[in-house]
Amino acid sequence: MGILLDNLPSASTQLDAILQAFPDLLFTLDDNGIILDYKAGDAASMLFAPPEVFIGQKARDVLPRELADSVLRVLQQIRKKREIISFEYSLGQADTERWFEARLVPSLQGHSFVVVRDATRHKQAEVKIKSQLKRMASLRAIDLAISSSLDLNLALSVVLSQVTSQLGVDAADILLLNPQNHLEFKTGVGFTTESLLHTNLQMGEGYAGMAALQQKIIAVPDLQHGKTGFLRSPRFQKEGFRSYFGLPLVAKGRVRGVLEIFHRAPLQPDGDWLDFMETLAGQAAIAVENAMLLKELQRTNFELTLAYNTTIEGWSRALDLRDRDTEGHTERVTDMTIKLARRLGLSEAELIHVRRGAILHDIGKMAIPDSILLKPGPLTSPEWEIIRQHPRYAYELLSPISFLGQAIDIPHYHHEKWDGSGYPNGLKENQIPLHARLFAVIDVYDALTSQRPYRSAWSKQKAIDYIRDQKGKQFDPAILPEFLKTLEPSESSGLNYL
Repeated sequence: MGILLDNLPSASTQLDAILQAFPDLLFTLDDNGIILDYKAGDAASMLFAPPEVFIGQKARDVLPRELADSVLRVLQQIRKKREIISFEYSLGQADTERWFEARLVPSLQGHSFVVVRDATRHKQAEVKIKSQLKRMASLRAIDLAISSSLDLNLALSVVLSQVTSQLGVDAADILLLNPQNHLEFKTGVGFTTESLLHTNLQMGEGYAGMAALQQKIIAVPDLQHGKTGFLRSPRFQKEGFRSYFGLPLVAKGRVRGVLEIFHRAPLQPDGDWLDFMETLAGQAAIAVENAMLLKELQRTNFELTLAYNTTIEGWSRALDLRDRDTEGHTERVTDMTIKLARRLGLSEAELIHVRRGAILHDIGKMAIPDSILLKPGPLTSPEWEIIRQHPRYAYELLSPISFLGQAIDIPHYHHEKWDGSGYPNGLKENQIPLHARLFAVIDVYDALTSQRPYRSAWSKQKAIDYIRDQKGKQFDPAILPEFLKTLEPSESSGLNYL
């Protein structure tokens, strides 16, 4: 056992071997900043003096300035409060920057041990993670702009803002393909002149046209020596741009435009920068594609709505052609109904359904036999019972059409009365839908003031007197005064609206 112990290295030798296993730089300082001892690892390669000249020298004379200044400042803190203090610093070497972590540990003898470790890889990883987080946040901002706004200009402005900030470039713009297949300037940021504001390029023309035609990125390291139309513009030359990238905006296999990136100094992008640039171009393409799809959808909806409205008006005209005696009635009551509905504060969205309902209010009469509908004389009681079925027929005809779901109240309920004596369901007061209540007043007024085969047209004043008398009986007491106010002053003057 004693032989084995004799073969063990000394404590000093073991400590030196342990220290050599670490790549750090270790040295000892007295309180005056003089280096008493050192052990040089890989970190020493960043020092600007050979290690052998360290011992006995002042730290500020042999250590890099950034390290020496920090060490001496921390030594003053340690004199006041004996505790371990850590700090970071960086050193430039050639075209690179290296980061170091330093820790000062006070000893009981009044000296301080300094440990310096190369933290460049950790710092680079930290910077990369922060950069990735910022890029993720920028993509999130773009996604929100695309998904929460129907304004293409706003979405593209957010994209360009992220392009310039995250890529660290001076300016960027977006050109979109117009119906003539030309690239036109849409929006841009970072420009000091209006040199590109009126850009109009054919496919294949200029760098942007080449990017669009070939569907690939066009990179120009130095615009000053490139063959480009930019140089023919004195205003563009004032911008002082050097570097250029043109990226096609491709969505679902179709080119929608080009993202142009400009910088006033040479760019030396790495792979991550280039990848993110392409990602941003993809986001811009999505924004444009969404706007195009929305525009197409709006156009389709407009055409579909126009077709529906034309069909509805066609039904109404067919009824007018069948019953010449009521020709023009639908147009008049529709106009008056919209006027009264606006006065009552109905929204523009509601007015669309009110108008359709007014146009179709008598569509159920299409199911009434000509012998009854067109009878020149008074109707018998059985014939009146058949006539009174036309609201039900209207409901049966229109209810399967979901597009007219909110317009069906007028055709179905416009013959209901406030006191419950109307038809087809005998509803009363607020059980009757509002649209039907306001239309009922107008329908009666126009019918009374129009010529019919079985009676002469009433005077406007006589019709108004009758309608006033039906307040709270046939008509909603709250709607009647508002209806009277919609009439011409000469028609309603002197009336008691209450």
